[in-house]
Amino acid sequence: MDCGLQQGRDQQDNRVLDFSPGSVDYVIATHAHIDHSGRMPLLSRLGFRGQLVTTRLTGQLLSIMLRDSAHIQESDAEWENRKGARAGRLPAEPLYTIADAEAVLQQLVTYEYGQLVELCPGVRLRFVDAGHLLGSASVELWLTEDGVERKIVFSGDLGNRDQPIIRDPQSIHEADYVVMESTYGDRSHEIPESYTESLAAIIDETFSKGGNVVIPAFAVGRTQELLYFIREIKDRGLVKNVPDFTVCVDSPLANEATQIFAGDLRGYLDDNAVEVLRQGGKLFNFSGLKLVKTSEESKALNLDLGKMK
Repeated sequence: MDCGLQQGRDQQDNRVLDFSPGSVDYVIATHAHIDHSGRMPLLSRLGFRGQLVTTRLTGQLLSIMLRDSAHIQESDAEWENRKGARAGRLPAEPLYTIADAEAVLQQLVTYEYGQLVELCPGVRLRFVDAGHLLGSASVELWLTEDGVERKIVFSGDLGNRDQPIIRDPQSIHEADYVVMESTYGDRSHEIPESYTESLAAIIDETFSKGGNVVIPAFAVGRTQELLYFIREIKDRGLVKNVPDFTVCVDSPLANEATQIFAGDLRGYLDDNAVEVLRQGGKLFNFSGLKLVKTSEESKALNLDLGKMK
């Protein structure tokens, strides 16, 4: 169940596995975030030849995120080797390569939410929407041994209710055992009255002072939420100073992810997003949107901030 990548100070632990990947028949991915999926190419590199099982949309996101992660692994190793050569250090090896990412993606097998699947005799599986990220799932597993069936539920990362674009987490009503995440287990999340009005006020005030708004955001999930809010801001004319302002998405990975978010999302969207589409609207497309696709375009953007509005 998942095989994520440690980042920061603990990244040396990424090379340590306490099992043999070659002995694994199935890896189940609850969602595409790298802290849950980022070592899956390493499993393939070390001998995993079974199935990588997940939802359809998680499979699509993995196809871009694992390739991107592998590119970073190779680039980091190349940089370490340039630096290490001057210091006489041994060559650094990437944790895995783009070829490893391509290999594990060939092992993908995807299913829809609610589809009851017999993985093998004695093992049945069903994905339930976890409301955390497009395609994210809690996993119901029914295991039969010596004629006795038991149900184990893995929560995956659980999302909040009333998030934009994706549906609320769906309920699971019974299990013999539950393995559950607890990232926010000790706090309550307040639901803001309006993301849209708050963001519009910040943009409007910044423009009135002659500035630009720079928003750091995760490439997958958060960037698409921001585009969704900005589309609504423009549709409602909430920014008075510069109503037709330019929005630049300066991330190739975010741009690829946005294309997936704009694809066939039947059964994955919340009611508000479905209504936007029903009325002929676009979830993430609006006048003034520019997708920065190359490093040259990114550099040009940084030199041209004064003309963004």
